[in-house]
Amino acid sequence: RPRSHPTSRSFSPAAYPRPASMVLPGVGFIGLGNMGLPMARNLLKAGRRLVVHDLNPAVAAPLTAAGATFASSPAEVASAVTGEGGAVFTMLHSGAAVREVYTGADGLLSACKPQTLLVDCSTVEPATAREMSSAAAAHGCDFLDAPVSGGAPGAASASLTFMVGSDSDAAFAAATPFFTQMGKPPVRCGSVGAGLAVKLANNLALSLQMLATAEAFSLGKAQGVDPHVLAQVMNVSTARCWSSDTYNPVPGILEGVPAARDYEGGFATSLMLKDLRLALDAAAAVGAPTPSAEHARRLYRLSAERGFASRDFGSIYAFLEAARGEPDSISVALAEAWAEEAATAAGESFDSGAFGEEVVAAVAETTAPATATTVKIGQDGKVVAPSA
Repeated sequence: RPRSHPTSRSFSPAAYPRPASMVLPGVGFIGLGNMGLPMARNLLKAGRRLVVHDLNPAVAAPLTAAGATFASSPAEVASAVTGEGGAVFTMLHSGAAVREVYTGADGLLSACKPQTLLVDCSTVEPATAREMSSAAAAHGCDFLDAPVSGGAPGAASASLTFMVGSDSDAAFAAATPFFTQMGKPPVRCGSVGAGLAVKLANNLALSLQMLATAEAFSLGKAQGVDPHVLAQVMNVSTARCWSSDTYNPVPGILEGVPAARDYEGGFATSLMLKDLRLALDAAAAVGAPTPSAEHARRLYRLSAERGFASRDFGSIYAFLEAARGEPDSISVALAEAWAEEAATAAGESFDSGAFGEEVVAAVAETTAPATATTVKIGQDGKVVAPSA
């Protein structure tokens, strides 16, 4: 007689218990935002005993409904899952948050058992990772930095790329099964901090790639080109890139991406600005020239100031479209941003009102068409002359 199978129930690991010999080591996950929530869900789907924590307990509801346990603090997570074979993953928004979760009064290390894997997937300063590694080692634990690439779609589909920094071959090997349940086989980039160094370089390139893609589609649309036709050509030509064929910023080109839902639920412009700041700080520390990234940071900052801070960074396309017909408004704002930075670096005060009047006067004197106007700024941050 054929067996009946449950076909209408939603997935729940608790509904299909494994034999004791097959139970996987427990895992904790702290930080259940746009990335952390789907990452944790994939660990649960893989059959892991999952304990989670977030400052907002409500966001854990989908996980607890599927069998996860909610802990009231990072220390409680550590008490529940740490020890040989156990691991805790964190996905947090800043270096300060990472330090608090690991070394705070109720942090992981206050209750972590030796031989635990501690894996931080946040994008923070490489120095923060090295600091946490030293603190973990003092408690007999291994720390790995493992920032990710692939965005919210990659987190949901378990196709993330993990860029891993680890001081231990054994720790990297032990962490790999966890990584492969959330993404592709991990890439070991070097010792602790190397994963973050690679991530910052990657996101620097991504910020420029998205900006160039958005400008190209805005230009095409202004000339009467159907964005679908432009995408069809770009995605099989020399301009092909992830920002166009996988995460296109133009509404209506792709389904399931932030541009299809008014740029909600993706990688916020404010977070891209944070990553650019980290990348530029790292570049300054080692003397690496990054002029394009500096220009991109000003553009994303301007976009954030005009209402797109919480929207996906692909909203830079909407920002450009909003300026259609008056490109000088962006040029003047960028010139002001550059001048303000120059004045601040020189320890001088900056009068935005006076500077704005100076730029407007300079632009008005040019004989070139308004759409070709470029404002020149001297080393002291003052307007020199316009040029076509």
